[in-house]
Amino acid sequence: MRQLLWWLIGGSRGGKNRLRIVRTLQARPMNTNQLSNELALNYKTVQHHLEVLEENDVVTTRGDNYGKMYFLTDRMRENLDILEEIADQADIEVESDDA
Repeated sequence: MRQLLWWLIGGSRGGKNRLRIVRTLQARPMNTNQLSNELALNYKTVQHHLEVLEENDVVTTRGDNYGKMYFLTDRMRENLDILEEIADQADIEVESDDA
């Protein structure tokens, strides 16, 4: 999981936004539109990052179409400490009021 998170978060241009998405989903599940509004990001940008995170078993979904809700996977929840470690090591700063 460490290598995967380095690739997704620490080693890519979209890492900061993916980190913001994961941290936001820690608090509660959301759909793409809610995440877009919460993080002040373009809907298509959020959609892209969610697809990448879902393909890599970081998030999972319930429901379909517009109402599809995103949740952190159990695997991701078990490795949140690694996520924070990588964010620190990669020097990715995300303020809580960044949105």
